Amino acid sequence: MYSLVRVAMWNKIQELMGQHHPERLRVARLCIENGLAVRDDGIYLNRIEIPTARIARAAGVDRRTVVETVRMIQSDTGLRDIFELFQSAGLSLKGVAKQLGLGVVEISAQDPKNVGILASASKLLADAGISIRQAQVDDPELSPEPKLILIGDKSVPGNLIPEMLKIRGVARVSVY
Repeated sequence: MYSLVRVAMWNKIQELMGQHHPERLRVARLCIENGLAVRDDGIYLNRIEIPTARIARAAGVDRRTVVETVRMIQSDTGLRDIFELFQSAGLSLKGVAKQLGLGVVEISAQDPKNVGILASASKLLADAGISIRQAQVDDPELSPEPKLILIGDKSVPGNLIPEMLKIRGVARVSVY
């Protein structure tokens, strides 16, 4: 069985699909980015089976490619053991934050593996009296441009932006 280390997982997926089947790699990436599981010869969003045609359209491939990708994942014990357990992280309030009167902070890191960015940003919000309703962090091994998104119970004051930019490893901060 393959190591469950993310780098090893993604390298194994690329090894099996990427060199000769880049379109299968697009399907696998779509599953990973959206928390879609591959099991029972299908693709699922938690317990809901997603039609092959919908996956194909989203990945920009044909339905046969989706079916072949599922077969490939199912035939490899290491990949099957990983893909069967994927789950969606759930609802994100980011898209409706403005309508709900919430504040959003989006942080990009110079090196997303730096320790303490989430803790430092959370502390700044707490010190400003903002309760965090949601925190979303992209996996730096699976996302080309990982971000930290913090959603607070009220608007984030502009004076926090320079303070967040002082956090070691932070490259960009957007508040909306």
